[in-house]
Amino acid sequence: MFNRLQATVVATLLAAVSLAPPAWADDAAEGAPTADTVVATVDGTEITLGHMIALRAGLPEQFSQLPAEVLYKGILDQLVQQTLLQQNMTANMSKAGQLALENETRAVAASEEIARITGVALTDAALKAAFDEKYLNMPEETEYKAAHILVETEEEAKALVTELNDGGDFAALAKEHSTGPSGPSGGELGWFAPGMMVEPFQDAVEQLEAGGISDPVQTQFGWHVILLSETRTKARPDMEEVRPELEEELRQAAMTAHIEQLLTSAKIDRTTGDALDPATLNQFDLLEE
Repeated sequence: MFNRLQATVVATLLAAVSLAPPAWADDAAEGAPTADTVVATVDGTEITLGHMIALRAGLPEQFSQLPAEVLYKGILDQLVQQTLLQQNMTANMSKAGQLALENETRAVAASEEIARITGVALTDAALKAAFDEKYLNMPEETEYKAAHILVETEEEAKALVTELNDGGDFAALAKEHSTGPSGPSGGELGWFAPGMMVEPFQDAVEQLEAGGISDPVQTQFGWHVILLSETRTKARPDMEEVRPELEEELRQAAMTAHIEQLLTSAKIDRTTGDALDPATLNQFDLLEE
């Protein structure tokens, strides 16, 4: 979803697509530009390259498809127009506008503080400790590769067990009799870890030896005859493979701990807010005061 600033820039950018790109100077001004480089002034008010980049950073991904010269001109045009409108407001900012500005300031400040806190938490040492705790020190986990035949009654399942014990082909019987979605593929379920299957099914699998066939097992789906093909010990992942997952967990832990600390030391009185009817949140007319 666009915020209000993003939405207002769209019309300018789309209009800029139909315009010929500006003739860029071959010899740029001396010195590399910085965020403080002034790109325009509007009646004395400076617009910097930093303003442009900050606006660009908040645009949806699809704007990356626009040519750089179109995006640049559209953003600069938009900032000039917004500055003109701000300088020439003919009325005081509305109640809704004032509150939206306060909320935006609060959100940006909180976002930057979260980034600082979580950034400090993402050290190599912290990542290694999290990896060791979660993966290196974890007990080995067995994974199972199995197939099954799903039928409606116990009698059908028992008959299938008898036929299999007499040398019947499991895959062929699954294709012929199984009512489950894996039937056409011979009942194959592939590899799965503990907890991925419903409990009676999982319990039966764990009691089998590789190559073994279960007695009929009932679940909410019907009656199963299970073939355990093989087992393996789940391989531990490499650090780089799970780095994004560990980083997110560290960020969440750091943010939660910091906020809990702030909540403990702050004096917060939300008695009035907690007592209000939640339906008042929809009273948009209050912003028209």
